[in-house]
Amino acid sequence: MKFKLATSAFVSAIFLSKLLFAEAPATSSAVLKPFVDKHELAGAVALVADKNKVLSIESVGFSDIAAGKVMKQDSIFWIASQSKPMTAVALMMLVDDGKISLDDPIEKYLPEFRGQMFVAEKDNEHIILRKPKHPITVRETLNHTSGLPFKSAIEEPTLDGLSLSSAVRSYAMTPLLSEPGTVYRYSNAGINTAARLIEVVAKVKYEDFMQQKLFDPLGMKDTTFWPNEAQSLRVVKSYRPDASKTNLSEFPISQLIYPLTDRGHRFPMPAGGLFSTAIDTSLFCRMLLNNGELDGKRYLSENAIRELSKRQTPPAIKESYGLGFSVSPDSYGHGGAHATNMEIRSGKGLVLVWMVQHGGFPGEGGKAQGAFRNWALEKFGK
Repeated sequence: MKFKLATSAFVSAIFLSKLLFAEAPATSSAVLKPFVDKHELAGAVALVADKNKVLSIESVGFSDIAAGKVMKQDSIFWIASQSKPMTAVALMMLVDDGKISLDDPIEKYLPEFRGQMFVAEKDNEHIILRKPKHPITVRETLNHTSGLPFKSAIEEPTLDGLSLSSAVRSYAMTPLLSEPGTVYRYSNAGINTAARLIEVVAKVKYEDFMQQKLFDPLGMKDTTFWPNEAQSLRVVKSYRPDASKTNLSEFPISQLIYPLTDRGHRFPMPAGGLFSTAIDTSLFCRMLLNNGELDGKRYLSENAIRELSKRQTPPAIKESYGLGFSVSPDSYGHGGAHATNMEIRSGKGLVLVWMVQHGGFPGEGGKAQGAFRNWALEKFGK
């Protein structure tokens, strides 16, 4: 009897030891496939890199469920608000060149903002406007404390139907919602205004500056505001829970004009208009992880990286935002409206890129990104 009890305890100890010391699955696809099998995740491309190379890239599931189109590593995603940090990086290039200062008032370059007032009081019967203590600064357009609204009243029904100059002029005609520098308010208008500063200061179209100074040099060949016909075939469909909340239903990107190839009616939207791949996004992130340098070419100074990645919101504000980036004590990055995400984890020396197209998840699909992150940090973050 004692032998049987001892044997049972020994077997239990071995089983517990295996649980405690089990290695992480060999691939991210092994972690993510169960979510796809349960129809909680349509598909994903998950990438891990360090400053030198891609360590892992896996694709799972489908880019188009109805067509049975399998997700591929070069699938193209609408990265939406991940465009914000890319715009911020472009502006910091001009700061590095001494052509603009973060604490300059934007009216120095955009005179249409002179005399702008903020809403001090408002009810159903009246609005009281007051002059702010200081005009909006360049820094405040990038950290969401400018007082500008999310968008202007004329940016309807989509966000890409106005030229950048017209959109920004509409912001200047709109009273600020708060005193600059005092309130965090997530604002496409702020980032778009920063992009207009790039045009005025660099004397080149914003989209051309992005292409010439960032995308082409980094090798981001599939990052664009206008996917061409060939690229459009690789753009992933977006999904959300169906009426029963147990399966997936396809839905369109309602914020943008179709066809996506239309350069005549679609304009670049700096705060959220870009399409990209996991590989392209990782090139951008690896440059940041490497303190502004990639493959021997310097894009930003180390000081610019510090400004981008440190908290820029005042202590009294709970939101922790840098310049174009969400920031935390151990990482900085940004997500997109359809659940894409990128993280630069400087302490771990890792980049994590998560590419999906979802407006919500049935079941436990929302846990898929966390499962990937935990796997990546366990496998590569030691």
